[in-house]
Amino acid sequence: MQKIIDSLAVYWERRMARIFLLGIISGFPWVLIGSSLTLWLKEDGLSRTTIGFAGLIFGVYAINFLWAPLIDRIRIPWLTRKLGHRRAWILTLQAVIVASLALWSFADPTANLGWVVGIGLTIAIASATQDIAVDALRIEQVGTSEGEAMAAGAATAVVGWWTGYKLGGIIALETATAFQNAGVEDYWQATFLVLGAVVILTNIGLLFVHEQGTAERISSQTAEDDRIASTLGVSGPMGRAAAWLGGTVVSPLMSFFRRNGFAIALTVLGFIFLFKIGEAFMGRMSILFYREIGFSKSEIALYSKGLGWVTTVGFTVLGGFFAIRMGLIRAMFLSGIAMAATNLLFAVLFWVGKSEALFATAVVVDDLTSAFATVTFVAFISMLVDRTYTATQYALMASIGTAGRTLLAGASGALVDWLEGDWATFFVITTLMVIPSLICLWAIRGRLRDMLAGAQVRLLGRHVEE
Repeated sequence: MQKIIDSLAVYWERRMARIFLLGIISGFPWVLIGSSLTLWLKEDGLSRTTIGFAGLIFGVYAINFLWAPLIDRIRIPWLTRKLGHRRAWILTLQAVIVASLALWSFADPTANLGWVVGIGLTIAIASATQDIAVDALRIEQVGTSEGEAMAAGAATAVVGWWTGYKLGGIIALETATAFQNAGVEDYWQATFLVLGAVVILTNIGLLFVHEQGTAERISSQTAEDDRIASTLGVSGPMGRAAAWLGGTVVSPLMSFFRRNGFAIALTVLGFIFLFKIGEAFMGRMSILFYREIGFSKSEIALYSKGLGWVTTVGFTVLGGFFAIRMGLIRAMFLSGIAMAATNLLFAVLFWVGKSEALFATAVVVDDLTSAFATVTFVAFISMLVDRTYTATQYALMASIGTAGRTLLAGASGALVDWLEGDWATFFVITTLMVIPSLICLWAIRGRLRDMLAGAQVRLLGRHVEE
């Protein structure tokens, strides 16, 4: 019992509050280009296929690793000196999101869908770029040898993300409902102004998040630049430019493959890509499914967002603890299977029809398993990064995971239309989509211990099975 108490005590550390806020900042933009944009387009009469493909704007999260090296190295004038490297980037990109929401408040999807989606793409790019700095700042709050703190930090970040997403969804849906009931014609446009105010509030909280390890990171990056310049045998401005380019773009990728081995690194990336495809297919269409079987925006806000947030928060904290106690491989296998299987509950909901009790049950179970899978997944990829290139390497792995969830899931609406609205078959198909990722996980199970040791992180070290 004392060991359990000691393991949970880390959640009460002040830095966990900072990580929690970073999670909120990361999760909230998904409300804007996810639930809010989806319902806005739906209520303006656009088709499921159009809405599904509009969701391809999430694809930028899958490629943000391409510019992550620049976020790791480029300093923003004045702001970096005043706020720190990571916070300066976050604040700048939050300003872009607020400006985009202001533009949305003047837009009409039926008259100019391209303009609306273009603004959504701008929000997605700003959010995906912001996540590079957010994830790096979150990881750098914890030392490389603090195993349990890393797991707790991953769990706390996931709680924060879901808080930003779920509670942000409640704010969006209830605000839109209130404006609609008050007779505001462009109620979604008015809602986006309120959501912009929420973004501004998170910026105020960001001022209380401290940066650590900046000097060490710059020193390591400079040493790597010097090594590259020496290897190339060049000097002067051209030599410095070549060394900077090599240290910015090439070294982070080479470091990942060199430390883990080429074959294992590719298998890890394959697992990351495939793990949450089924969940993404289901998630992209879920809010349309809820509306089509008869649930109102307020009911969706209550069950999917409100009730879902409570269960997600509670089980994410416990999920981080269980991941430590039961072992990483076993935890990922169990969470992956459970996460996929819960999609079958929504198939049952389709067969039964509108049922608040069944809806609540499906949402709770789905959020429990999703929370467990997410915290295990985040802890796994957080452990593999080289602190010299935190932003770049984490962005690489996270964006590869996002690629499966966004690029492929863009066809989710077309799949439902092809099935002629047979939601039950759709949910069964999403359940089966987890199988390829588990095959990849099985292939790397015997090498995971070596990978964790190579990352110099003790998290789960004594619990990871061969």
